[in-house]
Amino acid sequence: MTSMLDRPLKARSLSGLSNRRRIVNHVATALVSLAMAIALAPLVWVLCAVLIKGCKVLLSTVWWTHSQAGMTPFVAGGGAYHAIVGTLLQGLVCAAISVPIGLLVAIYLVEYGGRSLLARLVTFMVDILTGVPSIVAALFVYAVWVAGLGLSRSQLAVSLALVMLMLPVIIRATEEMLRIVPVDLREASYALGVPKWKTIARIVIPTGLSGIITGVMLALARVLGETAPLLILVGYSQAMNFDLLSGFMGSLPGMMYDQRSAGAGTNPVPTDRLWGAALTLILVIAVINIGARVVAKIFAPKKLTAGA
Repeated sequence: MTSMLDRPLKARSLSGLSNRRRIVNHVATALVSLAMAIALAPLVWVLCAVLIKGCKVLLSTVWWTHSQAGMTPFVAGGGAYHAIVGTLLQGLVCAAISVPIGLLVAIYLVEYGGRSLLARLVTFMVDILTGVPSIVAALFVYAVWVAGLGLSRSQLAVSLALVMLMLPVIIRATEEMLRIVPVDLREASYALGVPKWKTIARIVIPTGLSGIITGVMLALARVLGETAPLLILVGYSQAMNFDLLSGFMGSLPGMMYDQRSAGAGTNPVPTDRLWGAALTLILVIAVINIGARVVAKIFAPKKLTAGA
């Protein structure tokens, strides 16, 4: 008697796609491709325009090593060194405040908060901060920092305003990365007697570290281009200033606004400086994003091979 296992397998027959389904598939592919082209066209156009009009000043070493101290709108020369340093200092202070707070809030929401009233309230406030315009954050810091406490306008006040814009991005990115960490990893750690805090520090965070770093870098790239807090909370300076607590300070968005006020569009000197500052800001943000990808790839969990 022949068993079921000895019988030959019946060939699987799959009917081909009908003409109607092929047509629908091609139409959908064409529509998606067209939508992508429409979305990319303005971005490519802007990048090409900034690159063509701003590359002239960036090719000079003076642009990267000198400030605009003593320069006038009608005399060519000077560079953006003061603005680059000011933008980077602004971002570093903002990140130093935002990253620890955002990381701890996300850990609370995922690991401890659950469905508690406080967790729901924090989630609601994060959703509100996500949609707050930068000028509203600047006015709030001005009301508290300058009008309320009587402190002077400074770069630190700008960083505090940018913290309000950076926090929700970090919290959301970290929260999503912690949620996709498998529960089995946590339970295996608990089964070995490892405390919860150590499980979070040694297992959960390292597993999602690549996505967390990417979220932090993208949030930092977003706030570096904000202009409203600069206009309200600190003035623009053409000279170098490393003091975050007093005095005006240069920044790339502030330099762009200053050159626009100096006659960019009608005078070729401030026009070239404006496009150069815009291209420099794009390059700084691009370097941060590329760095985020590289760091995320380095810290990404290693995949196990089949022979491991």
